[in-house]
Amino acid sequence: MESAIRVGVALVGILTTVIGLLFLVHPAFMAAQFYITPIGSQGLATIRADFTGFFLVGGVFALWGAYARRADLLKVPLMLLAVALFGRFVSLVFDGVGPTAIQPMIAEAVMIAILLAASRSFSNPVRR
Repeated sequence: MESAIRVGVALVGILTTVIGLLFLVHPAFMAAQFYITPIGSQGLATIRADFTGFFLVGGVFALWGAYARRADLLKVPLMLLAVALFGRFVSLVFDGVGPTAIQPMIAEAVMIAILLAASRSFSNPVRR
């Protein structure tokens, strides 16, 4: 079971790392995929910096946590995703439910569930 959980965490890590690298290399393209409109070079720089940081840091810590079987390392992607999901719920309250609102929430919730399961599994002292 732990092997499957590690694979799940690794997939979360790979996905978010790739997204982070794509924001670094192709910020305008990725901004459009996330329904963001950059304004000028500073808008592109902000997207390149902030979104790369969010996804790349979360992805690297997920991969590191999966590799090392360390629950503490999973706290970083867990917190990033939890705050993002909370922000989406706030947006639903203030902005309403748009046609593209639910899909990313489901993706974030699934990633959170995988990371929580791994965190519990990696914290279990009986496993080794």
